[in-house]
Amino acid sequence: MRARLAHETDLAGFRREARRLLAAGVAPQAVAWSVGEGAGDLLDEHASCGDVHGEPTATRPLTVPAAFLTLCEAVVLHREPQRFALLYRLLWRLSNEPGLRHDPLDPDMLKAQHMARAVHRDMHKMRAFVRFRPVAREHGLPPLHVAWFEPQHRIAEANGPWFSRRFANMHWALLTPDACVEWDGQALQVRGGARREDAPPPDAGEALWLTYYRSIFNPARLNLPMMRKEMPRRYWHNLPEAQAIGELASAAAQRTGRMIEQPASSGSRRIPLWEAPELPASGSLDELNRRVQQCRECPIGARATQGVCGKGPQGAAVMVVGEQPGEQEDLQGRPFVGPAGQLFDRALQRLGIGRETVFVSNAVRHFKFELRGKRRLHKTPSQQEALACRHWLEDEIAQVRPGALVALGATAARSLLGRPVAVLEERGRWLEREDGLRVLVTVHPSYLLRLPQGEQAEAFERFVRELGQAWGGASELHAGRDREAAC
Repeated sequence: MRARLAHETDLAGFRREARRLLAAGVAPQAVAWSVGEGAGDLLDEHASCGDVHGEPTATRPLTVPAAFLTLCEAVVLHREPQRFALLYRLLWRLSNEPGLRHDPLDPDMLKAQHMARAVHRDMHKMRAFVRFRPVAREHGLPPLHVAWFEPQHRIAEANGPWFSRRFANMHWALLTPDACVEWDGQALQVRGGARREDAPPPDAGEALWLTYYRSIFNPARLNLPMMRKEMPRRYWHNLPEAQAIGELASAAAQRTGRMIEQPASSGSRRIPLWEAPELPASGSLDELNRRVQQCRECPIGARATQGVCGKGPQGAAVMVVGEQPGEQEDLQGRPFVGPAGQLFDRALQRLGIGRETVFVSNAVRHFKFELRGKRRLHKTPSQQEALACRHWLEDEIAQVRPGALVALGATAARSLLGRPVAVLEERGRWLEREDGLRVLVTVHPSYLLRLPQGEQAEAFERFVRELGQAWGGASELHAGRDREAAC
């Protein structure tokens, strides 16, 4: 039995014929599929052209997985001559072999999936490698951007909607040997295939693109095998930049050698530090707080609600330094009042230490954030921004005169010690500053909040132990100072 389709990608015709054949109980090997009027047999050289019927099946509604319909949409675009025979064979087997849909190693299904992947890959390459050239038009019409492409499969019409969304405001025509797709800003039109000669010749814009391509080429990152994998040679003759690949690749080794021989360039400051206003030296913590509100030594201060200085008693046994204020701290003007601060308070309660006996501060005085809709999301301050705030922290330490310091996190540790600190490697250790003050490094409470739920309890217990170690060390230091004073 012959099943005839209107054209090479006639999915609707295939579905109609397949339903008719299934209802008649015609087995796959008895069907000869053809395309177009008077076309010969495309699929099975041995199929009979007469009315050959298999055993009739009971009339029942046929249901197939939704994934099979999606598979058919891709496979009909493939150039494989036996694609319709393969799809009908799968449909017949899905109707008669229910277990097929659960068999991941079936040869027919694997072949169809391989064909679908090839079609999808070809569609992706078309989107990546199409190059439009503008053609002027008369009667005040906008220019028509025309591109020539030679796909491996019959994908031009199926890819048209993607191009209409991507270049919605541009009038364009996509020419291929199988079909041409045109977009006038309102609707897609599909017509017959074209020849390469129908595409416009190179223009001045193409020469400009080649100049840009040569300028951004980095010889040190050249990887020809990977480039050929991602941009196969069969596409090169349609790409303007392909003519430059050979000369750039051949000169890559020389250019890389010259780059290596060049002396190192000096880095430039990425975030310019603003000149601080002339202010009198701070004589108290209140005066220091007033000066911080006027600070514009880095851009953070201009966006934050207010500057947030430390809170606590002068002469505290321990001064705890975090990274920067969070959103709640920025709004309330007090350090460690958000979720991380609440976890810190819990740790102090476990140790029997009152928050009022601790001086708590931050390395950076203003809240750095990134807007996401109406939300202000925390953003880690850069080294330049932390450095701009460091003198405020040193002024505060001089005013408070703590017995010891605790650095919560990497930003605080770097600001207190003047060097990078690997927090997870050095946590729980006493380190010493140039002025002799001892610093115990541990994690920031926000680190604990980001851990998986199952790991938080154990991590919190370790955090509590390290804070207890800080207070124990500070007490020993105070006792030593008292003995020295008595002597």
